[in-house]
Amino acid sequence: MHISTNPWVWIAAFLTLAIYSFLYKDNPFYKFAEHLFMGLAIGYGAVILWYTSIIPRLWDPLAHGTSPMRFFLFIPIFIGLLTLGIFSKKFTWVIKYPLAIYIGASAGLSVPVTLEAYIFKQVEGTILTRAMVNNWFLGISNAIMFVGVLTTLVYFFFSKEHEGFLGKSARIGIIFIMVAFGASFGYTVMARISLLIGRMQFLLHDWLGIIK
Repeated sequence: MHISTNPWVWIAAFLTLAIYSFLYKDNPFYKFAEHLFMGLAIGYGAVILWYTSIIPRLWDPLAHGTSPMRFFLFIPIFIGLLTLGIFSKKFTWVIKYPLAIYIGASAGLSVPVTLEAYIFKQVEGTILTRAMVNNWFLGISNAIMFVGVLTTLVYFFFSKEHEGFLGKSARIGIIFIMVAFGASFGYTVMARISLLIGRMQFLLHDWLGIIK
């Protein structure tokens, strides 16, 4: 057993134990670690934003650029400054304009990405290709996926009562939905257990030196 003498390891161990102390009950140690984490995360994000976006995309083009188009950068600067109206009761209403622009732009940019990831790729995954015909395992997997997608869509089709063949298809769709939920939950639990193992390994190896 060899306890670490590195002060940063002790700080990390204290914060780890402070976070896990919430398993007993809410306490000042947990609140301190939580607030410290949030403060550091926000501060780190602000620094990253400053050096990766504001400096290269705003300050450098305006201060060192020669293109006359650089003056259009004052438009996003002005829109961004409108968000500071939240600190004034008199001008709080101006914040709705940058929020509307941000939400509208985000929605517009996410539409093609969402269609590509959740519609086109899903449809592509259920199409039978020549490679799937030649590979029997891949063909069976694709057939199961096709049945699962089709029956799941049938389950969410509420324009007609689920009875007869439609009802049986909907019940099969429920099975696929439950399997998907179970797999998602299992993956989440596995990821959390992996994080716990990593923290325990840090405490027992890097801090206390109990295991090697």
